[in-house]
Amino acid sequence: MGQEISAIAAGLRCKCPECGKAPLFRGYLQLHEKCSVCGANFGEADSGDGPAIFIMLIVGFIIVGAALVVEVSYQPPYWVHALIWLPLILILSLGLLRPFKATLIAIQFQRRAQEGRLLD
Repeated sequence: MGQEISAIAAGLRCKCPECGKAPLFRGYLQLHEKCSVCGANFGEADSGDGPAIFIMLIVGFIIVGAALVVEVSYQPPYWVHALIWLPLILILSLGLLRPFKATLIAIQFQRRAQEGRLLD
């Protein structure tokens, strides 16, 4: 096989963790069965709920912190908070979910992680 790329680089670009060339997803979050360039099999790759939990924690931290700063500094009405933070929550959550899922799958794939097997 060719030069191995880092799991983080492959994940952030949403590319194959083996070759780094072919797209990992065929839909927004649905994986291809295998890489169209190197033939790597993604059938066993499963990130579970990990990406969603990371995103909830990260986005929650950002939004709550920013909302508190805005509230203490400007004290806007509640509708202004809703107008600012609800779209931002959606944009950040949906924007980060795909690269986080790809990164976790790339880490699993490169470490050859399998269900019920401990790494050496």
